[in-house]
Amino acid sequence: MTMGRARGVTLVGLEGHLIDVEADIGQSLPAFVLLGLPDASLRESQDRIRAAAKNTGVGLTDRRLTVNLLPASLPKSGSGLDLAILMGAWAADGRVRGTEHVAFLAELGLDGRLRPVRGVLPAAAAAARAGVETLVVSRADAAEATLVSGLTVLAADHAAEVLAAFAVPEKVRQDLHRAGFHLDELAPDRCAGPSAPRDEPPAAGTAEMPDLADVRGQHEARLALEVAAAGGHHLLMMGPPGAGKTMLAERLPSILPPLDDEAATEVTAIASVAGGTGPVTALRRRAPFESPHHSASTASLIGGGTRIAGPGAVTRAHRGVLFLDEAPEFPRSTLEALRQPVETGGITLHRAAGAVTYPAEFQLVLAANPCPCGMASGAGTSCTCSSAQRRGYAAKLSGPLLDRIDIQVQVERPRSATMARDTGGEGSAAVLGRVREARRVQADRLSPWSLTTNARVPMSLLTSHLRLPPRATAQLDASLDRVGMSLRGYARTLRLAWTLADLAGSDRPDGDTVDAAMQLRQTAEDRS
Repeated sequence: MTMGRARGVTLVGLEGHLIDVEADIGQSLPAFVLLGLPDASLRESQDRIRAAAKNTGVGLTDRRLTVNLLPASLPKSGSGLDLAILMGAWAADGRVRGTEHVAFLAELGLDGRLRPVRGVLPAAAAAARAGVETLVVSRADAAEATLVSGLTVLAADHAAEVLAAFAVPEKVRQDLHRAGFHLDELAPDRCAGPSAPRDEPPAAGTAEMPDLADVRGQHEARLALEVAAAGGHHLLMMGPPGAGKTMLAERLPSILPPLDDEAATEVTAIASVAGGTGPVTALRRRAPFESPHHSASTASLIGGGTRIAGPGAVTRAHRGVLFLDEAPEFPRSTLEALRQPVETGGITLHRAAGAVTYPAEFQLVLAANPCPCGMASGAGTSCTCSSAQRRGYAAKLSGPLLDRIDIQVQVERPRSATMARDTGGEGSAAVLGRVREARRVQADRLSPWSLTTNARVPMSLLTSHLRLPPRATAQLDASLDRVGMSLRGYARTLRLAWTLADLAGSDRPDGDTVDAAMQLRQTAEDRS
């Protein structure tokens, strides 16, 4: 028998695909041929695998080895298939057995050690959906793999341990012994997943979130922040430097409810694929907070790459907050690229190797100065900018983008009298209680349509099942007819009105509530 089989998993975006690894040993000169649309990093696995096999004492065949990765039409990337290819090659050489129904997911070092890879959580979930019962990973990835129920996880530090678990003893015992290993002493750990989702501790490795009680004054901005959190609305804060815009934005996550199981799994999978945030050991219940610098490129914001595009900041902020401080300093093309994900909650990126869709359902929070010098606001200020500079600065935030921002609020510097009277506002815990209750009411009302927040209610629903009486929308209808409000702005105002009603404990918005929602969008309409 010169054919061997094993299984691996590759990711295309966040979607895992089970890969069948076929290995064949031919009667010809030594060679290692890899087929099935591998990328450059996967082609390099040939040398990694050969060196790793040698350093376990059980090398690869000295004949022609052909490895085919199925489905052959699917682009494959990364180093996560290293171990699967090695086990397939050993199976073809008759040194291991029982690998056909096991998935292997690990990178190999030249010394045979198993290295962690990105995207273990979505890869393990894909393997479980495909009916795989056993997954072999590096010991560093074991905790992440066990977040998926229904899998038996084998964790190992070295390829020799994996070999021992599937070895044909009489074929490998002497080879392992010569390399310093003993077959009877090698055994990977068998890990079981938790009976319930495993969550990160409240302050795992990080400081506690900033508290809203730190903010002095700014009652209107605090209200806007609470409304944004309650309904999942986008927010623009405009004001001079030092008014507290950044301070407020950084405290928005502290009043967002913890993520449910579905959202936490999505956020954790994105963190696993994106990397750079440390090992994934538990589900992440906190809403993510992304704050890219204004020099960030469009690709870093929405995602990019040469073959298959990787996730950008909009995806890393999924189910959380994307904060753009000094928003007019971002290139206009970068800001305009946000229009699609803000509207649809997702982003589709096309590259040479194919298209990939990432989730991007985030709350966009923008902070901006009123002009380049920042002083064109409030009494007693001395702006040094010309009219042309102010217009050019304001034009960085285009009308179509502003039309997608639900709430716009002016944030002025607090005065000394205000600071003397203000001993601190409510803390995040008190505000979070109201936000959670408002979200519960929304979820109950919108459950027939599989929606959870007012910010995602479509226009069709607002004008049918959630239609308000004409007397409640009289002023809003007049704005649509006379002021030039867009239909998008009309719908977003109605969504805001429902959120205000939920916070107030009302069954539905009345005329005063709709008028209050219009005030929260008045800055946008004044620019129309």
